[in-house]
Amino acid sequence: MVTRRTFLTAVGSAYVASAFAREAAAASMKLGYAAITWGADIDKAMADISAVGFKAIQLRGEAFAQYGDRPKDLVAQLEKNKLTFAVLSSGNLSIDPAKEQEMLSLHVQHAKFVRAAGGKCLQIIDERPKGREVVAEDYKRLGRLLTELGKRTADLGVPMVYHPHMNSTGEKPQELRAIVDASDKRYVRMLFDVAHYQQGGGDPAAAIREYREWIDVVHLKDVRAATGNSTYEFVELGRGRVNLPAVFAALREIAFDKWGIVELDRVPDPGRTPKESAEMNKRYLIDKAGQTL
Repeated sequence: MVTRRTFLTAVGSAYVASAFAREAAAASMKLGYAAITWGADIDKAMADISAVGFKAIQLRGEAFAQYGDRPKDLVAQLEKNKLTFAVLSSGNLSIDPAKEQEMLSLHVQHAKFVRAAGGKCLQIIDERPKGREVVAEDYKRLGRLLTELGKRTADLGVPMVYHPHMNSTGEKPQELRAIVDASDKRYVRMLFDVAHYQQGGGDPAAAIREYREWIDVVHLKDVRAATGNSTYEFVELGRGRVNLPAVFAALREIAFDKWGIVELDRVPDPGRTPKESAEMNKRYLIDKAGQTL
């Protein structure tokens, strides 16, 4: 016979186990920081990001420009700073048929660099067609092109992640869905950016649940309304309108254990350095989101 006391003890133990599992899932995400805030000074970016306490980095095209013919030197710099090369931003992919072979060749070249430098994956953003409306065939063509590129990078041992982005074909939630529906999940993975998705009109937490089988990288980012010529501005975590507690709750719910990369395009406020912004983001992750670097 199960007594009330035994039942309550069992329920309490299950709750504690569930809470522990949720916390373990939160802690299992591998955190890194994007070098974009430092512009072309990627050596400084590596030094600062390491000094703040992050253990992984996302690099951009500057890394290929500076180290493309000497990837072992980049490996040495990464090792010196105790950083994992998590992601390379490979640039844009055009769906213009006249540029297809050029685009595939460029990004495969970048994937070879990622492999040589010990990187983990290649990020792709696409170019939204200019001067006309996006039509249904554009989403299908992009999905097919991403799949073809993903097959080629997979042959090199480098997964490819598609980054839906403002001013890209996948800017709006329904557009991302159309691209996903035209892509092969085996070769097209997703870099999901919570701030871009928010700015594009979506609910980032809901999308994390929706695309849980697709997401290999999450950009942890915030965005606020801006004055002047721009309608929005990316800011340090917790300073914008992204519901970050809901985002982290969704990541815990799906037991996300892959890459979480903090990204800040540029320092939003005068007088602050990229390193100081990184410190602010670190404090948010630890104090507010319960993360461990």
